[in-house]
Amino acid sequence: MASRFSGALQLTDLDDFITPSQECIKPVTIEKKKTKTGAKIKIGEDGYFDVSSGQEQKLQKVEITLADCLACSGCITSAESVLVTRQSQEQLLKVLSERQYTDNKGLIRSVSLVVISLSPQPTLSLAARYKLTPEDATKKLAGYFKSLGADLVLDMTVAEDLSLLEAQQEFLQRYQNQQNEPTAKNLPMLASSCPGWVCYAEKTHGNFILPYISSTKSPQQIMGSLVKQYLSKLKEVGPGEIYHVTFMPCYDKKLEASREDFYSDMLSCHDVDCVITAIELEQMLDNTGKSLNALESSELDWPWSECDGKPALNKHIGSGSGGYADHVFLHAAEQLFGENNATLVYKNLRNPDFREVTLEKDGKEVLKFAIANGFRNIQNLVQKLKRGKSPYHYVEVMACPSGCLNGGAQVRPMVGESGRDLVLQLEGLYSQLPLAVPSTNKLIRKLYTEWLDGRDSDKGRAMLHTEYHALEKSDLIALNIKW
Repeated sequence: MASRFSGALQLTDLDDFITPSQECIKPVTIEKKKTKTGAKIKIGEDGYFDVSSGQEQKLQKVEITLADCLACSGCITSAESVLVTRQSQEQLLKVLSERQYTDNKGLIRSVSLVVISLSPQPTLSLAARYKLTPEDATKKLAGYFKSLGADLVLDMTVAEDLSLLEAQQEFLQRYQNQQNEPTAKNLPMLASSCPGWVCYAEKTHGNFILPYISSTKSPQQIMGSLVKQYLSKLKEVGPGEIYHVTFMPCYDKKLEASREDFYSDMLSCHDVDCVITAIELEQMLDNTGKSLNALESSELDWPWSECDGKPALNKHIGSGSGGYADHVFLHAAEQLFGENNATLVYKNLRNPDFREVTLEKDGKEVLKFAIANGFRNIQNLVQKLKRGKSPYHYVEVMACPSGCLNGGAQVRPMVGESGRDLVLQLEGLYSQLPLAVPSTNKLIRKLYTEWLDGRDSDKGRAMLHTEYHALEKSDLIALNIKW
């Protein structure tokens, strides 16, 4: 399959990420071969043509399953693929049934508490699939997981808020560092909440791109730290006795949860033990002949003792991927330039998935942010960085076109429904969620004080930030599959 990138922009052979409206198909390489008799055979995408006989033969395209995709060392290492197999729906059901699991050391560990953390995007995906309101879908999911044996079903607002607040603070620090060291790789700061993008950066561009990537953990991993190291104390159980499951919009979150950076040798456990996606949950329901509509509802849990709050899925201003660009932009405008009411007016560039917003002060452009979704736009961004031509201070980067609402493991469009129509529907559902304002979250203030020893503390950096690592080319096959 010929790449749709121009030669100038083709940094690697990696083509764009598949969307929920597409099937993953492994193409046949186009080449010319000779038979033993010397006759030429042209092999193409759909078959081959024997020049000597004048006959054309069709080749059947091979569909790639999730297992095939995850096992491909072009994207992940064999060690990662082994870890990912522990995060299947079958494994989840087994743990819920037997209340035990085997850890990385091969030890069988008993489970005292099963905690499910719901993110908004896959919940909205199922709301669209079963024609439910976001609130009803949330309650149905909570009821379903509890019927399977889960002890607590939580929303992830607190982790999302922490991630946004830390990203804001990190940007201010990087901006100030850039003023002092103009040649250092402080800016642009690139968002890090998308593991597909991070995986690509580590394995394709390595040490060149990694200094630009934000060290702030994704909401999933902050929620993992919160559950294993704070909630465990509230519930008086060991971190290893908690089996923590997150409900997420893409398979790459399984890779993220499996990273060694998110495994504690001291606690002997991962922050997140299992990731389940919207597609997998739909399959779990179909396998038992159930519909989400018909299940009993249950309320989300609020285990954060002595802190007022109402559990609920929430939206944030900005994109359906979490609103990182908007939050960081508004905070920087206020803190750096005294603009308390900065307006956010995005301008589309080559396509709606690459857009930018600027702040002007006294007729001068002082901030320039962008949102880049999809690998085509990501490659454009990286190419500009390599040429020293990037004009941005911050970029919200997501591997999937249209961002997390269009994640690779979201429920596929129904027959007669286009992928774009489904994304628009999910954006509409996202807009119906209650608005979360991180700076006013009382639980956040309590956590910074009681759990993290204040902002900018060593413990805070350990719990809320991480590192990335370049992978040597010898450790993996090049990313050369075109989708």
